[in-house]
Amino acid sequence: MDERTEISLEDARHIDPNAELGDVVRVEITPQDFGRIAAQTAKQVIFQKIREAERDRVYTDFVNREGEIIMGSVQSIDPHTGMVRLSLGRAEAILSRQDQIPTERYRIGQRLRVYVYNVVRTPRGPNIYVSRTRREMLRRLLELEVPEIANGTVEIRAIAREPGARSKVAVWSTHPGVDPVGACVGMKGIRIQNIVNELSGEKIDVVQWSPDEAQFVANALSPAKVLKVFLEPDHPEGKTAIVIVPDKQLSLAIGKEGQNARLAAKLTGWRIDIKSASEAAEEVLRLTEREARRKAKEEARRREYERKLAEARALLAEAEQAEQAAAAQEEIEEQELEIATVTESAAQGQPADAQPEPPPEPPAHSGAIEAEPTTPETPATEESTQPPATEPQTADTAPPATVEETAPEPEAGLEEEGAEDEDEEDEELTPARKDSEKPSLIDLVYTLNERGEQVDLEDEIRARRKARSKKRKKKSRR
Repeated sequence: MDERTEISLEDARHIDPNAELGDVVRVEITPQDFGRIAAQTAKQVIFQKIREAERDRVYTDFVNREGEIIMGSVQSIDPHTGMVRLSLGRAEAILSRQDQIPTERYRIGQRLRVYVYNVVRTPRGPNIYVSRTRREMLRRLLELEVPEIANGTVEIRAIAREPGARSKVAVWSTHPGVDPVGACVGMKGIRIQNIVNELSGEKIDVVQWSPDEAQFVANALSPAKVLKVFLEPDHPEGKTAIVIVPDKQLSLAIGKEGQNARLAAKLTGWRIDIKSASEAAEEVLRLTEREARRKAKEEARRREYERKLAEARALLAEAEQAEQAAAAQEEIEEQELEIATVTESAAQGQPADAQPEPPPEPPAHSGAIEAEPTTPETPATEESTQPPATEPQTADTAPPATVEETAPEPEAGLEEEGAEDEDEEDEELTPARKDSEKPSLIDLVYTLNERGEQVDLEDEIRARRKARSKKRKKKSRR
């Protein structure tokens, strides 16, 4: 039992003899020393608690009504700031200058519909901020006037608004058989007209939303007719829609001071560039010419590149052929030199790997007559000039002759005859005949030496090549 609020039946009958179980018995609890000041203080505390409870109740009520439209009457207008205070019954709302429609003029006692967008708790009570310019107010008015929007048959997808001037609303039907635009406009426009009257004559365009962005842009420019829409999502200035309209519809599509195009851009989220048909045709022609010039330049550059590439390839092929020809010619010359050396060695009866003797050096004095080279039968060497070791040398004997003195001189007549024969042979052998009579490698392979022995020139050539390659390796190592 709570002694502060409950009492026994016996004690209650001492106070009130007619008291029964469950009845309320009033008991005087005023203290004996309770004076006038204490009573006044208690009264103030009680009133303060009551006022706080009322404020909390008002705050709770209007916090739950955020995002809704409420009705209020103009209570006061501040001439300096233009702020309007609205009476909402138990509370007051604040309509600031930026939340007022520019074309409206208010008077004391005028009833207005406002949109509650913020409620703030303060020590002196809640501050309720309302607006008539927000897009959400237009949405709420449409929900109030159009039942299809309230029950979800028609959805509002986007709203673009310039308060007091014009607004655009994009709607979409969730049921195929319902016309969203017709449902919002109503019979003879009665539904949309009520909203226009509430917003002080603000024009409202209701357009159909479309999942195709190009079609949605075309619908957003209503009432202008659109011929074609080109979307450029990767445009440097942001995603841009290029809209082509007839020449007569250009001013209607742009609107007064660009209002229609501006609202359409806000509604769709695309940057809209409106062009007339003739202007678009001229621009397309310019773009076509520019593209043609660009392609012509690219084609010319490609042809120049192909020409230079072909010239480079031809030069490379010529260089490779010249290199191959030079290598082949060098190989042929080496083979011919080796064959000539081996053939000469075989003709003189010397071994094939013997090195050829160097030619005799010219005499020191310039006026001496050079001796003719000796024949194999009488070689003129230094040994032949020296006397034999068995013969004693005496004073009567002459000193040994030099190579030039001992070399037998050919007879004049024979020398002249040989020269004439050689001249006759040179005259008879023309260059073509000399080339034709030049021994080939196959003929030289089977050349016979003086003793009638066949010389194996192929083995000799291989041996000489190996020796030459060894010498080259030794030189490279050095």
